Amino acid sequence: MPLIDRDDCALVIIDVQTDFYPPKRLDVDRQRFHDMVRRIAWITSVADRLGIPVVVTEEDPDTSGHTVPEIREVLPAKAVTLPKNAFAVWDNPDIAAAIEATGRTTMVLVGIETDICVAHSAIQLHHAGKRVVVVDDAAYSPGQAHDRGLRRLAGRDIETLSTKELFYDWVRTIQDADAFHDTHADLAVPPGVRL
Repeated sequence: MPLIDRDDCALVIIDVQTDFYPPKRLDVDRQRFHDMVRRIAWITSVADRLGIPVVVTEEDPDTSGHTVPEIREVLPAKAVTLPKNAFAVWDNPDIAAAIEATGRTTMVLVGIETDICVAHSAIQLHHAGKRVVVVDDAAYSPGQAHDRGLRRLAGRDIETLSTKELFYDWVRTIQDADAFHDTHADLAVPPGVRL
């Protein structure tokens, strides 16, 4: 597969909501989840500054809350946030229409949960003819479910890469990377990422 072309990408943020993991969920590694949120917020900011469209989903927002503030605060003005009832984004007509409206054919997926909503979305989008890329350190499921989800994607030949790899695919050259950093010095590199 060729490198990820930022001019053909849309970023899809799946279900990173305030109450998705309530305090009674003792299996959730809160630090890993928080670090993932910070990476998604950074990817979202980078996407905004590179003109990459963003689609956000919220599963059952009446129960699971809305997108966490760290991400919501950096969403591009044109980002679309939609409720999600089917686990796969593509199986929700309004979300599928929003994805199609971007005019992009490469879908970059981040969010939760790696083994269910992210995996279902990746598989259905891939089946619909989209190029799908899951950012593995910007996706999360508790315990071993994260690794199981990534193995399932690998078995379907769906690409995974890291936040760092995505950034360098998007900027491509030393000159463009340096120019991005110089122009956007306010974007602190998120935890677990070394550029």
